[in-house]
Amino acid sequence: MPRYHSTDGLSLHYTDDGNGLPVIALAGLTRNGADFDHVAPHLPLRLIRPDYRGRGQSDWADPATYNVAQEAADVLTLMDHLNLDRAAILGTSRGGLIAMLLAATARERLTGVALNDIGPEIAPAGLEVIKSYLGRNPPQKTYAEAAEARAKLWTQFDGVPMSRWLAEVRAHYQQTPDGLTIRYDPKLRDAVLNSGAQPMPDLWPLFDALDGLPLALIRGANSDLLTPETADEMARRRPGIIRADVPGRGHVPFLDEPAALAALSQWLEKLQ
Repeated sequence: MPRYHSTDGLSLHYTDDGNGLPVIALAGLTRNGADFDHVAPHLPLRLIRPDYRGRGQSDWADPATYNVAQEAADVLTLMDHLNLDRAAILGTSRGGLIAMLLAATARERLTGVALNDIGPEIAPAGLEVIKSYLGRNPPQKTYAEAAEARAKLWTQFDGVPMSRWLAEVRAHYQQTPDGLTIRYDPKLRDAVLNSGAQPMPDLWPLFDALDGLPLALIRGANSDLLTPETADEMARRRPGIIRADVPGRGHVPFLDEPAALAALSQWLEKLQ
C-alpha cells in the first residue's frame, strides 16, 4: 500500500490510480479515500486519494492535530512526495474546507477546485447531526443491519439501492465479532468539539481566494449542511462557477449521479 510520511513523522496512506490530469480527492470529516469509489470509474484522470491522519489506513495522531490547517499541510507534503507541482482538488465536505484553505495559503499549487456539498457557511442543523455520531460506533452489529438502518433513517436520500448502502457501510465501518467499529480515531470527536468552543471564523475570505481557478459546486438538493442561500451567494461571488443541485440527495452526494457527473465533466474541460 502506498504511504508517505508527514512532517511530524506519521505514516499516512493514499492511493494513486490512473493517468493524466492529477486530481487529489479529499474526503469528508470521518471518512477516507473510499468516499470516491462510486465516482472514480467515471473520471478519466489520475486520481489521488489520501486518508487523513487518524482516518482509514493512516496512523492515528495527537487529536490536537486533527484540524484543517494540519490536514492541508499533509496534502502539500503528499504533493511533494509525488513530485507534483500543481494539482486540482475534489473536496467533499471537510475536503472542501481544506481546498479553500489551500487556495488562500498555497494557491500556486492548485489548478482548480470542485466542492462537494460544502461552502464557507456551515448550517448548524447539519453540524449537529455530524456531532451526534462523531467518534461513536454504530449500534448495529452487522453491515446488513447498518445498511438497512441507513436506508430507513437517511430520508433526505431518494432511490438509493441497498447495494449502495452496503458499499457505504463496508467502506466506513469494520465488522468485528463484537459489532461494527468506526474506521477512524474516536478522539476525532474531542478535536471537533474542542474547536467548536471557539467562535466560527469567517470562511468567506477562503472562498474568495478561489477566484480565477476553475470552480465547481455540487450540492445535495436536500442538504442540511450547505443551504441554498449559501450556495446562491457562492454563485453570486463567482459568476463562472459550475453548479449542480443533485435531486434526491442530502449531505453528501455520491458524485456518480447524472447531475454531479455533468458538473464534473464541465469542470474537467476547464481544467484541461
